[in-house]
Amino acid sequence: MSLPTKRSATSTTSNNNNNNTSSSSSSSNPNPNPTSPPPFPAMKKAKSQAAALDPKNGLHHQDFNSNSNSNNNNNDVVFDPSSMSVDDDSSAPSLSPAPPRSVAANLSRKKAQPPQPAKKLVIKLLKAKPTLPANFEEDTWAKLKSAISAIFLKQPDPIDSEILYQAVNDLCLHKLGGNLYQRIEKECEAHISEALQSLFGQSPDLVVFLSLVERCWQDLCDQMLLIRGIALYLDRTYVKQTPNVRSLWDMGLQLFRKHLSLSPEVEHKTVTGLLRMIQSERLGEAVDRTLLNHLLKMFTALGIYAESFEKPFLECTSEFYAAEGMKFMQQSDVPDYLKHVETRLHEEHERCVLYLDACTRKPLIATAEKQLLERHISAILDKGFMMLMDGHRIEDLQRMYSLFSRVSALESLRQALSSYIRRTGQGIVMDEEKDKDMVSSLLEFKASLDTIWEESYSKNDAFCNTIKDAFEHLINLRQNRPAELIAKFLDEKLRAGNKGTSEEELEGTLDKVLVLFRFIQGKDVFEAFYKKDLAKRLLLGKSASIDAEKSMISKLKTECGSQFTNKLEGMFKDIELSKEINESFKQSSQARTKLPSGIELSVHVLTTGYWPTYPPMDVRLPHELNVYQDIFKEFYLSKYSGRRLMWQNSLGHCVLKAEFPKGKKELAVSLFQTVVLMLFNDAERLSFQDIKDSTGIEDKELRRTLQSLACGKVRVLQKMPKGRDVEDDDSFVFNDVFTAPLYRIKVNAIQMKETVEENTSTTERVFQDRQYQVDAAIVRIMKTRKVLSHTLLITELFQQVNVFCFIYPFLLILRSLQSRAREKSNIMAGMCYWLPCKKRKWLILQNH
Repeated sequence: MSLPTKRSATSTTSNNNNNNTSSSSSSSNPNPNPTSPPPFPAMKKAKSQAAALDPKNGLHHQDFNSNSNSNNNNNDVVFDPSSMSVDDDSSAPSLSPAPPRSVAANLSRKKAQPPQPAKKLVIKLLKAKPTLPANFEEDTWAKLKSAISAIFLKQPDPIDSEILYQAVNDLCLHKLGGNLYQRIEKECEAHISEALQSLFGQSPDLVVFLSLVERCWQDLCDQMLLIRGIALYLDRTYVKQTPNVRSLWDMGLQLFRKHLSLSPEVEHKTVTGLLRMIQSERLGEAVDRTLLNHLLKMFTALGIYAESFEKPFLECTSEFYAAEGMKFMQQSDVPDYLKHVETRLHEEHERCVLYLDACTRKPLIATAEKQLLERHISAILDKGFMMLMDGHRIEDLQRMYSLFSRVSALESLRQALSSYIRRTGQGIVMDEEKDKDMVSSLLEFKASLDTIWEESYSKNDAFCNTIKDAFEHLINLRQNRPAELIAKFLDEKLRAGNKGTSEEELEGTLDKVLVLFRFIQGKDVFEAFYKKDLAKRLLLGKSASIDAEKSMISKLKTECGSQFTNKLEGMFKDIELSKEINESFKQSSQARTKLPSGIELSVHVLTTGYWPTYPPMDVRLPHELNVYQDIFKEFYLSKYSGRRLMWQNSLGHCVLKAEFPKGKKELAVSLFQTVVLMLFNDAERLSFQDIKDSTGIEDKELRRTLQSLACGKVRVLQKMPKGRDVEDDDSFVFNDVFTAPLYRIKVNAIQMKETVEENTSTTERVFQDRQYQVDAAIVRIMKTRKVLSHTLLITELFQQVNVFCFIYPFLLILRSLQSRAREKSNIMAGMCYWLPCKKRKWLILQNH
């Protein structure tokens, strides 16, 4: 079908122009020539100046030119292609052009017509569709099948890839994608089945067989990629538009998985080969990790990794490490075993990175940890923990802590640490023969544990608390003895004569001892012994540093409060006040006029409540000392009225000038030693009984004094007969042959030693103080509560004693209450009442 061309329209227009007059005269007659066909009505010019017809439908672009007046409106003419002839152009009706200008002028004089509605151009196509050749699909598939077969057979395809791609496009455009997909699937399945069948009966060498499987897999991957490249349009149209249809790549994997499952011999042989290669690698042999990587990725891509490989692999791993763990635990020591376990876990992690699937890492590491560690926790601790702790093996202990944390076994390690501290510390604390070195040993032990805790146990808070609890247990195994020894240790460190120790080192030592002090339950025992030793240091001038003494007091105050150090601070105040009193005494009129010449006296005036209680010891002093004491007493009482002075002879010390035949010396001795030596100014030889009658010193103290002068390291007297102990029939003479390299000599070593009776008396005083504090706590509680049951009284009493007196055994409190009940006969089971009487005598408990 065709439309009239522009040429025919032009000729029609020219004919009309030739008959211009006739057209004008016959305007009243619409058809003057009845034999001629009626012309088409004149087309009005469209807005686009042309009607564009679609060339795809067999139509051409047609321009309709007209010289009509501008007053004419542009209307669209509707064409019906079905009404037009399909003959050649000569028989086609022509379109009538617009009238010439003269005719248009005549027509313009006529009555104007209203504008007509616009008409649309509608082009109707033929209903007939093009048809495909009958053999189109078969011929196209023949080309594609030939190409697919060439790909699987690794042969060159003579057909160009672009032609094959266009063939797939044509089949898909004509709705033949479903048939094409099924034919490709069937063709691929035949070749894949044949490839897997070819693996049957291959080389018995598993490594060679695995290489063949890996080559078959790589070939499949390459072949499916080529096929997908040819049929890419099928993947992008039919597969996406059709549900439950796999892509060509997934279809190839599914076919490979299907036929691999139908060949259990190939699958089993492949898995067995993989497991043996991994086991060989664990035994130290070199294997092809690339081959393992490719085959395991094949299992992952096929979706059979977890069931076909991972499950038997974990079972083999468990069996392998179970046997290896038992063997190594019997043959190697704990440090070597822990290193081996650490190496194995690192190897398994590296194995997961190199060729195993990522999902296998967690169960694989867990299996190795269970067989190598979790099953042998008790054996490792029993066999090597004490050895590592005793040897201070920081690195091995750190490795143990790290490995145990992986299997949640830190609680077992913590309990082992607690048992070790208690067992080792018990050997230090309970050995009475090593009491002298107990504190230093405990400090070394604690420092070692702190280092292990910081470097090996990653400063774990639970392990820190374990160390504290264990130390508190072992230090209090012997009740008061460790507290006493800690006080003695501090006395040794703070005493003068510790040469080679800097102030920083001394301060560090005090901090370390303070750690042990925190673990002591009977802190009042420590206070009693520390106060007694501090008194000797202050009175005898034996302190290494007053700053260090005050620093220690400050540390104790921080730990226990001001009430604990109140008396200790009062002792320092007395020493400072005594210096002022001595200066005032030397400037007084009594000192200038009455003091004997050649003697200097320094007096320490002490407050009774601050200082330890010393038993009075009588002695007959030389006349010069008696005179000096009387003068000072007169001065002091005149200055401070209402006070009483009591001389403590056991604390006095003197410096004597001695003239030996081989030279003059100064002897630093105690007051008792001074009294004994002064007797030899008037006598050459004295018996023990003579000395006792002349001095009035207690027998036991006199024996110790004579032993220090005649049997010690510095022997200014000679005992007859010779011996270490002083007997009743012994006699003493001045040592004429005494010599010493130093000018000033100390002779008070034995006198400074503490006796068992002194220790016992100090401990008894502590228990008496505890009784008083318990009684005071009862008074406080009952004054506040008025009425309280016996059980609640015990509970609150324990709390108050724990606060004010630090901590005491609960049985001691019960014993105190029972003693209190026996004294007053008023506390019984039941209710306790507080009844203040008229005379304000408190502490009356009456049973209801």
